[in-house]
Amino acid sequence: MKRYTKITIIKGLAILFAGCWIPLRAQDNIQLINLETVLELGGANNLIIQEYKHRQELAIANLAKEREWWLPDIRAGATTHQLWGSAMTTDGTILTGLDRQYFWTGAGLSASWNFGEGIYNAKSANLQSQSAMYLTQAERNKALLEIIQTYYDFQAAQFYFQSYGQLVVQADTISAQIAVQVESGFRYESELLLARSNSNHLKVEMLNARKEYSIASAKLTKLLNLGPSVRLVSTDTALIPLQLMPDANISSGFDSVYLNRPEIKREELMVKSLQAEKKTTTTGLLLPELRIGTYGSYFGDVFSPLYPTGEINAALVWKIPLGRLIYGGDLKQYNSQIAIRQVILQQTRAEVSEEVTNAKELLHISKVQIEMAEEGNRLAGEALLQSMQRQSLGTVRPFEILQAQEVYIKTRLDYLTAVSDYNKAQYALYLATGKNL
Repeated sequence: MKRYTKITIIKGLAILFAGCWIPLRAQDNIQLINLETVLELGGANNLIIQEYKHRQELAIANLAKEREWWLPDIRAGATTHQLWGSAMTTDGTILTGLDRQYFWTGAGLSASWNFGEGIYNAKSANLQSQSAMYLTQAERNKALLEIIQTYYDFQAAQFYFQSYGQLVVQADTISAQIAVQVESGFRYESELLLARSNSNHLKVEMLNARKEYSIASAKLTKLLNLGPSVRLVSTDTALIPLQLMPDANISSGFDSVYLNRPEIKREELMVKSLQAEKKTTTTGLLLPELRIGTYGSYFGDVFSPLYPTGEINAALVWKIPLGRLIYGGDLKQYNSQIAIRQVILQQTRAEVSEEVTNAKELLHISKVQIEMAEEGNRLAGEALLQSMQRQSLGTVRPFEILQAQEVYIKTRLDYLTAVSDYNKAQYALYLATGKNL
């Protein structure tokens, strides 16, 4: 029991990185983040999410515009007329010596109800607004998933950078110790050269990790729509495997997935929208257009005397589009658009199936990797413990301790990478099966 307690202590110390290895500039604004704050910032600031929110608002505005079709136009005002000299009547007679004037004031309304277009266009716009809502949800899910995956990549890069920084310090310390022993005649110079070479190798790996960290940080900053001077630092000190998807849901069929995915709902509504709009060229042609105009006013000499007057006009008109009857261009256009949308719907279902399959496979592989990495880390921990015990007895070479520490930390990073991939797969499968963030 004491032995395993020591191993646990070593594991705990190995993941507590010595010092802060994150490169900072004086003008940097440090932003501490974790997964919760990343999701909160992403939902509020991400530009793609904002764009599709505005697109949804535009679709709602278009629906409001289409619903205006049955409302009349109201007019009110006044007009005056003055004429001096001559004028010609409708039969060609010329009148001279005229001096006339009149004044009109009143209000009226006019309406034109095209039932064949108004009803079906409003229905189509309503379906499009619902479609826009699902599109916004789909794009939000996609954007947040990218943010989550980028955050895990960023966190892994930060762990790698800090770990290699710790190894570099240890390698330099051991190199200095070996240099003293070489000068004293207790070590060979080749051991010193090998130690310094290993130290340089670790520094190269540290710089590679720093590069990956900087790239992931810049991408995450862009996705969160933060300023260019913001420097991100993750406050999560450990990675724990998530369990977003119960095993029963992981093995569920594709039919339930198709029912829940917003992308599929969106495409289904777009097909229905085109089918509703198509009726303006079929059933809508049987419906008439009703036109009504009316007004009430006072008419007479300028201001006095004025006489009340009113008028009502009404018409019921059926349009007979010969082009539609002979060539059917509008109908053919709608049929083609509907066929295209149906193909897009099938493509979307295929893409959803691919996403679910890939997420399940990645989840399975990552789970196996976690188990293997845990076993490897346990073995490396035992090897490190034995090397430290031998060091206390003076039977181990300094370079051997560094190698044991390096292997231990690398196996720990293997575990963290596997957990990161596993958690990303959990979120990917969570969204692929129709859940929303």
